[in-house]
Amino acid sequence: MIRHLCHSILQSGLVRLCFTRRGQGCRWTTVKRLGFWGVGLGFSLMLGVALPLWAQTAPDPSLDNQATYSYDLGNNAGTWVGSSAVSLGVTLIDPFGTLLGCGGTPLPNYLGFTMGIYNPLPGDATQSELGPLVALTPTELPDNPGNGVPAGLAPNITNANPYNLSTQGTYNFLLDPARGQVDVGRIYLLVVTPPPGTPYVQRRIKLQILRNSGGVIAYRATSLDGQPIAASGATQVEQQTLQINDAAQTGLQLSALNLATTLCNARQLQLTKSGDRAVAQPGDTVIYRVLLRNQTDVALQTVTITDTLPLGFRLVAGSARAALASQTYPVQVNQSGSTVEFQLDGALSLPVGEALSLVYATQLTADAVRGTGQNSALVTARRSDNGVLLRDGPASHRLRIDPGLLSDCGTLIGRVFEDRNFDGEQQSGEPGLPYAVIFLDDGNRITTDERGIFSLANVLPGYRSGTLDPLSVPGYELAPNRMFIERNSASRLVHLAPGGMVRMNFGVRPQTQEEGNTDDL
Repeated sequence: MIRHLCHSILQSGLVRLCFTRRGQGCRWTTVKRLGFWGVGLGFSLMLGVALPLWAQTAPDPSLDNQATYSYDLGNNAGTWVGSSAVSLGVTLIDPFGTLLGCGGTPLPNYLGFTMGIYNPLPGDATQSELGPLVALTPTELPDNPGNGVPAGLAPNITNANPYNLSTQGTYNFLLDPARGQVDVGRIYLLVVTPPPGTPYVQRRIKLQILRNSGGVIAYRATSLDGQPIAASGATQVEQQTLQINDAAQTGLQLSALNLATTLCNARQLQLTKSGDRAVAQPGDTVIYRVLLRNQTDVALQTVTITDTLPLGFRLVAGSARAALASQTYPVQVNQSGSTVEFQLDGALSLPVGEALSLVYATQLTADAVRGTGQNSALVTARRSDNGVLLRDGPASHRLRIDPGLLSDCGTLIGRVFEDRNFDGEQQSGEPGLPYAVIFLDDGNRITTDERGIFSLANVLPGYRSGTLDPLSVPGYELAPNRMFIERNSASRLVHLAPGGMVRMNFGVRPQTQEEGNTDDL
């Protein structure tokens, strides 16, 4: 004879067992539950009537529920006793999140801090801008059965959104699967708003539902401001949450959203850069000073400053010096092209509120007149408590370059000639046209000599254009260029490098040749 056993777990802390014969109704027996709180499940299995009963267990269980039961067989004599055990292959987590300081420790005061969960702004491709607040299902605690309001969870017992943090910095939000709030792919923005007058700024964390299987919901949390979410320094984490059953409400299951995140100062490092002069000439030596101030709540270690030198600037070997509180420290210098990395002594620890000074020298070469003169620096350091990597910068200093004896002006040369083979270049037998006129983009007027050649010195570098005046070459017209299509114009565009020289030629042909011959173009 085959029997069926149905096993269900109630939020009230009781377990109901149902034992049936085939074709007969279910007789429920309520027994005391010995196992976990907050998760509901049910199962059924085929049993033999003459043996004690055990439920099958999952491999490598991490959560166990056990119950004892007794029942009689109606008209048959005898009473049966046994036990049942259920194992879940998941790990329960606290049904609330926590807001911690940058080092993973509680903040000294949570007064005025609020947490809110928002929908992304509709139409925002990045899904990082705030839209409307998520409409959460109201809850209550303690639960009043029969009033249609589900039981909530502390500390946010009413499921308020936004929520003012508790004195312990904890919070929780319950999402309603019946409203599609835990569907795979749903995206939310968790917003931490500090009170005015604190050194903190608003944080935004993007939450995306990844999986929803059997009441176990996995979601990904991504920092939108680059600051770490966890005290370990991670800016993206994945967590799981479980559904919370409310036995007083038919079919109602809410999912607890929880995330432990960190809140750091708005600017933990302050990097500034200065130079010993505002104007320099090629050959001068310029001394730069980089100042790093620790604005965190712990000491900093492993400080590295990376500097990008402008064109024409050369680092003076052995000039780098680091100092903290009148004590100097060795600096290891690594250079690759224009990028210079200054690694400070590993034993150096920058205390809270103190400033570290790095000084080094550069020398200007002749190429400096071609550059911008802007020097930029970046810094990285690690917190001494949890090793989180901090960054700041760039900090820049712009130096005005005076060419001095050198000049960045270039020379423009060219000729106007009769181009008989239409290649744009003058060969033997192609005479130049004297006294032809070319107008430059800056308004200068150039006239060719008796051989059709011209040159102009002290031309500012950059892209320059010149146009041939057709009235200055009577009886001639622009010759087609069969080699370069872009030169079939009365204008020429050239790029003049600082201190360089560039050619600007114009080929013409007599107007007596057949006009309108498109094969020449």
